[in-house]
Amino acid sequence: MEISRSVPRCTTTTPGARMPCSLQALVPTKARQPRRLTCKATGGRVFFFFYVLLGLDAQRGRAAIAAPIQAPDLGNCNPPDLPNTAPDTNCCLTSGSGIGIIDFVLPPASSAPLRVRPAAHLADAEYERAVALMKQLPGDDPRSFEQHRAYCDGAYDQVGFPDLEIQVHNCWLFFPWHRLYLYFHERILGKLIGDDTFALPFWNWDAPAGMTLPAIYANRSSPLYNERRDPAHLQPFPVDLDYNKIDVIIPTDEQIDQNLNIMYRQMVSGAKKTQLFMGQPYRAGDQPDPGAGSVENVPHGTMHTWTGDPAQPNSEDMGNFYSAARDPIFFAHHGNIDRLWHVWRGLRPGNADFADADWLDTAFLFYDEEARPVRVRVRDCLDPAAMGYAYQDVGLPWLKAKPANRSRRTPAHAAGALPATLRETVRVKVTRPQVSRSDKEKEEAEEVLIIEGIQVVDHFKFVKFDVLVNVPESGGDGASGYCAGSVAMTPHMIGTNKKKGSMKTVARFGVCDLMDNIGADGDKMVVVSLVPRCGGELVTIGGVSIGYTK
Repeated sequence: MEISRSVPRCTTTTPGARMPCSLQALVPTKARQPRRLTCKATGGRVFFFFYVLLGLDAQRGRAAIAAPIQAPDLGNCNPPDLPNTAPDTNCCLTSGSGIGIIDFVLPPASSAPLRVRPAAHLADAEYERAVALMKQLPGDDPRSFEQHRAYCDGAYDQVGFPDLEIQVHNCWLFFPWHRLYLYFHERILGKLIGDDTFALPFWNWDAPAGMTLPAIYANRSSPLYNERRDPAHLQPFPVDLDYNKIDVIIPTDEQIDQNLNIMYRQMVSGAKKTQLFMGQPYRAGDQPDPGAGSVENVPHGTMHTWTGDPAQPNSEDMGNFYSAARDPIFFAHHGNIDRLWHVWRGLRPGNADFADADWLDTAFLFYDEEARPVRVRVRDCLDPAAMGYAYQDVGLPWLKAKPANRSRRTPAHAAGALPATLRETVRVKVTRPQVSRSDKEKEEAEEVLIIEGIQVVDHFKFVKFDVLVNVPESGGDGASGYCAGSVAMTPHMIGTNKKKGSMKTVARFGVCDLMDNIGADGDKMVVVSLVPRCGGELVTIGGVSIGYTK
């Protein structure tokens, strides 16, 4: 465990300076030997739970332009490519015969009272009992915890596009897929304890009361316990939403304030338009990873890594997507992600989600509490109340955490050119197409800082870098106030027919408020700093530009 004391976040010091993250970033990257895992099936049953099946109505063409991604061929699975240090993982699950898929139907509005999901630090023993029963189910039961753990990335290709994997991260499918993942998990748990009002707890790390690991997950005798969590991050150690694989030792009140500032940036100032919050469109024939929304990078990705055990070879369990669902806290973590989607829609009622039919008609296949395969579309999961659940009101303290305006200072000198690998800080000048726009113009179109051609040569390592605008040469009144955001990528597994875990993506940051706050609204040219925090030697940036989104 590396420790840094009182180091400001999303900041730079001298040109070329960087912060170490772990031993993986301090030694040369070694090529790993692929390990092919076999498909598993028992008794002809369908085991395919919680890996997404993205569907398309049968009457629509196989390779239609601008169409939802079709359901993959389950018999054509790409076993994951894992390092030899990783535990065995069953990813390829085969469909049986004679099991009919049913279409999801929203429950009648008056069928039952809303299930109110509680904050995890307030959850009761019924949750533990439900998880214990789930863990007792035989492994070939599609409702079992074993099958919940079977989620993998990159196992299936898009129908008609054998060189393109199906991916629900880093795109507009991130929020709806996780909402449904939790919904059916919750329904199964309720069925096991005979309580149709059972509600899944959520870990509200965005509010001070939830900014530690919930105690209910720390009891070694509990079915909620997982030995593969960072032992240094137990209570009362506060969470760090900007985690760089370094524990920054600052007063707890200061850490809380930093967390709230990050939440304001990710939920409010940097997420004014749909694509900035939800992620980029992803359709049939598209390359995976077109671009994540604000919350998916931070704090979703950083909290994954903060929870995982750094002593494990690959920061298992929560620190790596292939193993994350082995940890029961995975579901509480994503419960808060789901809650934040609902909160954001309330903050932006006139600018929420996509009207695009190719998003709304995308379908997923899950198993329900009766072990039946169910097809459900994005359009069916937009309203939690219609699905029969709500969240306990725990407040939104970050709404009042708007950062103070920064004094205008001379930016640090641009040093570097793109494309470049982030072995050190790179600073480039970027031209703004428009300056000093009116409030109406800013409301209609958000100014967006675009980091293009992000390529990660090994997506099985945690990667994080910060993006700052006009950070002062002298540091001045706190460089964190010049931060547009961060790219934080939790490691993914990949299929053996892919290119050794390499991935490409784009990052977008809304910066209207930032330009105002740092006194740069009238600047024709700004200096953008790309600051590696973890795994920078694995990342190449193609370019930086500024555009606008309505």
